[in-house]
Amino acid sequence: MTVLPRGLGRSYGDSALNGGGAVILTERLGRILDLDTDHNSVTCEGGTSLARLLSFLVPRGFFLPVVPGTRFVTVGGALAADVHGKNHHVDGTIGRHVEELTLLTSSGEVLRCSPAENAEAFDATIGGMGLTGVILSARLGILPVETPLVRVVKRRARNLDELLACLEEEERLSRYSVAWIDGLARGPSLGRGVLIRGDHVPLAEMPRGQSPRGALSEGIGPAIPVDAPPFVLGPLSISAFNALYYAAGRDGTSLSGFGSFFFPLDAVGAWNRLYGRRGFVQYQALLPREAAAEGCRRLLEEISRERAASFLAVLKTTGPAGRGLLSFPRPGVTLGLDIPNIGERLRPLARRLDEVLLRLGGRLYLAKDALTDAATFAAMYPRLAEFRAARNRLDPRGRFSSAQARRLGLVEAP
Repeated sequence: MTVLPRGLGRSYGDSALNGGGAVILTERLGRILDLDTDHNSVTCEGGTSLARLLSFLVPRGFFLPVVPGTRFVTVGGALAADVHGKNHHVDGTIGRHVEELTLLTSSGEVLRCSPAENAEAFDATIGGMGLTGVILSARLGILPVETPLVRVVKRRARNLDELLACLEEEERLSRYSVAWIDGLARGPSLGRGVLIRGDHVPLAEMPRGQSPRGALSEGIGPAIPVDAPPFVLGPLSISAFNALYYAAGRDGTSLSGFGSFFFPLDAVGAWNRLYGRRGFVQYQALLPREAAAEGCRRLLEEISRERAASFLAVLKTTGPAGRGLLSFPRPGVTLGLDIPNIGERLRPLARRLDEVLLRLGGRLYLAKDALTDAATFAAMYPRLAEFRAARNRLDPRGRFSSAQARRLGLVEAP
C-alpha cells in the first residue's frame, strides 16, 4: 500500500489525494521547538501551521521570510510545495530559507538534510510534494520586523502592457508586490488591473496609540454556509465586481495589518463555496520575462473567449530559481487564474492554455495543477529525471505516492 503525508489540504488539485492508498495526517506534529533570536531562526515540527507560527513570531518581532496566499498550510506542506509569495523577486521561495530539515523515509530512517548534508535528499524534498518522505521538523530563517503593519501602495494600470511596465518599474521599490487583474476585460482594456506593493512599517512610522506588537489572529471570518448558486460568480456578477474593484483601486498609500495584506482570502471561511457545487480549478502559469506580455495576453484572451469568469486573477514577478528539483519559480512573471468548472469545455480550455505555455517556454505550478498530463509536465520541468532518480534512491520500494504523482508520472503507478 502506498502512503502520502498530508498537511492542511490547501493544494488546489489532487496533490494531497491518494486513492487506493493511505494518507498520513500530520497536524499532531505541531510543536514549536526553538526560537533563536541571536541567529534569527525558528525550529518547529512539520505539521505546525503557518497561522500558529506567525501568532508565535509576530508578537516577538519576527515574520516568516516567505508566505503563500493563505496561512492555513503546514510548514511541511509549504516546504513540499516550495511555496513563494509576493516577494519572490527579492527573497525567493521558502526553500531558500530552510537551514535544516529532518525527513522520515520509507525505510524508517530519519535523515538530517540541509544544503550541506544529504543535499540530494534536501533538493528532492523541497518542492517534492511529499514524495520523498515525511518532513518531521525544520529550522527556518526568520525576518526581524518592528511592527505588525505593512505600508501599502496602489497604482492602477489601464491595460496589460501598462500593468507589466508598472510591475517592472516598481518591483525594485518594495519588498512585496502583486497585481490584481480584471480577467474579463477585453479589447484595449485587456489585462487592466491594480498594482499593490508593500513593505514592513518601521517602529518610527507606527501611528500613535497603536500597539507595536500584535499577533495575527488564527481564526477566520464567517464561513460560506452553503454552495452558492451559479449566478453568484457568473460572468455578469464578476464583470460588475471587477469594474467596482478597478474603480476603487485608486493610486495611493495606506497602512494594513499583516492578515489583510498577505492573506485576504483567509477572512472568508470556505470561500471556495462561492463557486458552487461544480467548484473551480486554478491555473497558475509561469512565463519567461521576454514572453510575459504575449503569454499573459494569450491566456487572458482564451479565458475571456470562453467566458470562464475568473474571480481571482493575480500577476507577480519571480526571481532566480531555487534548489528544489521540482520547484516552480524561475525568472519571469507568474499569472494565477481561478477558472470555474465549465463542464466539458474545461479540459479543452486547459489544453489550449498548456499549449500557450509550451510554445513560450512556460510551466505550471504543481500545488495548483489538476488537469495537465504527464507529457506536458515533463516538457515543462527539465529536472524531472533528476527528481525521479533521487526519489528512487530515497524510496526504492515506491511507498510514497499521490494521485497527482501517478497522473504526471512523478512516480511509477503501483
